[in-house]
Amino acid sequence: MALSGMRGLSVFISDIRNCQNKEQERLRVDKELGNIRTRFKNEKGLTPYEKKKYVWKMLYIYMLGYDVDFGHMEAVSLISAPKYPEKQVGYIVTSSLLNENHDFLRLAINTVRNDIIGRNETFQCLALTMVGNIGGREFAESLAPDVQKLLISSSCRPLVRKKAALCLLRLYRKNPDVVNVDGWSDRMAQLLDERDLGVLTSCMSLLVALVSNNHEAYWSCVPKCVKTLERLARNQDIPQEYTYYGIPSPWLQVKTMRALQYYPTIEDPNTRRSLFEVLQRILMGTDVVKNVNKNNASHAVLFEALALVMHLDAEKEMMSQCVALLGKFIAVREPNIRYLGLENMTRMLMVTDVHDIIKRHQAQIITSLKDPDISIRRRALDLLYGMCDVSNAKDIVEELLQYLSTADFAMREELSLKAAILAEKFFPDLSWYVDVILQLIDKAGDFVSDDIWFRVVQFVTNNEDLQQRPREYLDKPAIHETMVKVSAYLLGEYSHLLARRPGCSPKEIFSVIHEKLPTVSTTTIPILLSTYAKILMHTQPPDPELQKHVWAIFSKYESCIDVEIQQRAIEYFALSRKGAALMDILAEMPKFPERQSALIKKAEVAEVDTAEQSAIKLRAQQHMSNALVVTDQQPSNGTPQSVGQLSLVKIPSMSGDEHTSAVQELSQANGTLATVDPQSPSADLLGDLLGPLAIEGPPGAAVQFEPNAVSGLEGVPIPADDAAAIVPVGKEANSVQVCSLLYCYCLFSPGNLEVKT
Repeated sequence: MALSGMRGLSVFISDIRNCQNKEQERLRVDKELGNIRTRFKNEKGLTPYEKKKYVWKMLYIYMLGYDVDFGHMEAVSLISAPKYPEKQVGYIVTSSLLNENHDFLRLAINTVRNDIIGRNETFQCLALTMVGNIGGREFAESLAPDVQKLLISSSCRPLVRKKAALCLLRLYRKNPDVVNVDGWSDRMAQLLDERDLGVLTSCMSLLVALVSNNHEAYWSCVPKCVKTLERLARNQDIPQEYTYYGIPSPWLQVKTMRALQYYPTIEDPNTRRSLFEVLQRILMGTDVVKNVNKNNASHAVLFEALALVMHLDAEKEMMSQCVALLGKFIAVREPNIRYLGLENMTRMLMVTDVHDIIKRHQAQIITSLKDPDISIRRRALDLLYGMCDVSNAKDIVEELLQYLSTADFAMREELSLKAAILAEKFFPDLSWYVDVILQLIDKAGDFVSDDIWFRVVQFVTNNEDLQQRPREYLDKPAIHETMVKVSAYLLGEYSHLLARRPGCSPKEIFSVIHEKLPTVSTTTIPILLSTYAKILMHTQPPDPELQKHVWAIFSKYESCIDVEIQQRAIEYFALSRKGAALMDILAEMPKFPERQSALIKKAEVAEVDTAEQSAIKLRAQQHMSNALVVTDQQPSNGTPQSVGQLSLVKIPSMSGDEHTSAVQELSQANGTLATVDPQSPSADLLGDLLGPLAIEGPPGAAVQFEPNAVSGLEGVPIPADDAAAIVPVGKEANSVQVCSLLYCYCLFSPGNLEVKT
């Protein structure tokens, strides 16, 4: 725009630039706005030159960030000026100051339409530009037919047709009804024969919008798109002004391949063969060079080609070539290229035949976890999570655990959750799984959700054949509060199995656990109280000194302000005086029935990016989850099952509304379900004790209560959607090993507890 003749505007801009501070600038702007408002009140005395000058000043003030709430009518009135300078000012300022819902725009619709259908190409371009910038449904309904005529007109210059295509695209986004599908399918195919690349690029943008809503109506455009790609790939008849660093119109290539991705498949063999030849040429001709601009353009084309290859489900050879190319990219030093390589390799996980090829780059992907750029680290974590299966789960999880110690706090929660999910889905044996979860708690206890340690409790409870872990791992200098919860619960259940080991008498185990009581939060104290009651129950014959100490603790918490702690203390104190009756009420908890794992369910429903979500779904289809449940139910004839037999059971829901409900659980005698009569006093007492944690059987189970088979789940709030636990057939005595492990955690860490607040 030529502003050299407007001395007043130049002086005003100079004054603004010479202001020393914001206050001076605001005073100068207020003075000028007052002057403009005064002059506009006497509009009859304004010459076209003065009106144009003041409107330019208004635009400049608006660009500085100040509100301009007057003069809009003057700007709109300039649109109808017969001369180009005034009309240009009117269109530019109106496009900047007004939005699509402004009332003054209705006054300009007729003028804009006259400029569009007129013969002055400059006025046509100004009008199309303003309509494309503002849009609006009223503009779409009134001007769309005229814009379409300009686009398909053979007498208009390419510049006008290009602007018409982009203008129609904006109107279509505002109101899709402006484009009649029946009439535009053939016209769109004809527009793709355009030789001018500027018009063709604009029309391709319009095609992307059209096929995204209804690709069925535009099948005739597919061969034209493939021919366009062939022309660009072979660099045929490409003007120099559309060649960017030696790459023929990369923007048009990207848009064309994006449009093809909206079609489900390409049936015509000739068209499909021609397209794959073009894609092969793109894959073979792309490499990393020193010129950043050329890299950006070539990689934009390449990654769009990769997306199209995956969409068309190409042959395995081409897929392998894509993975090999991405493997080169994730090894370069440029962070942007590495990020794109990791992101697109994650998308490649949707292809079933290339997983083994992606695994070859596992070492380089793990190296990316240590990259200084957190976005690259997140992409590497997503890729490792998606490519994990039974064959490489152990290596990947161990790398994630090693990285956990140095990972950013922003990533630790996600990292812990994904490591736990992978360990549960693909564990080689239960001993390794429990060891992984304990390491997670040890290294990132603050970021380990309750769902994770609930799973450890379920696995240990349902499995009696866990092997002893290495002794040296137990000598850790610190123990997190989550580890206190796990240790207290399991030692309460199975400490009597450790009684014959040195240093594992009930009194010594109680002492080690009780040392943690002053340092834990109120959410952990109820679990410790349950542990004390269990230890007291397992101590046979009763130890008067231990009994006296435990009773003193219960008496102390009988007046606690926390309702849960107070109720447990009162009820445990009353139960502990019942003698032999305590054995029936606080017997070992039964096996947990199975539901879908809460961790795996969280992974399935979590909001993740499209590539990762696709990878998860694909892995779920390819590999059956290991999170099965092996129950130790025996046939009715009493013959035990073989170890190799598997059967699925379900974990029922546990809601707080069932605080006083009857307890339904597995009978240890014959594997059948037992229902406690709700009218029985002992059942009421047990229901009050266990509250919402009572285990209920499947609805409609017709079973009979056996008093000696009742076992409670004290202290561990198991969520309703928690997962399956694996229960190999065997004896419970081997749970001693886990209890020993947890006991040593407590024993070797008497004064280094990290309190979780």
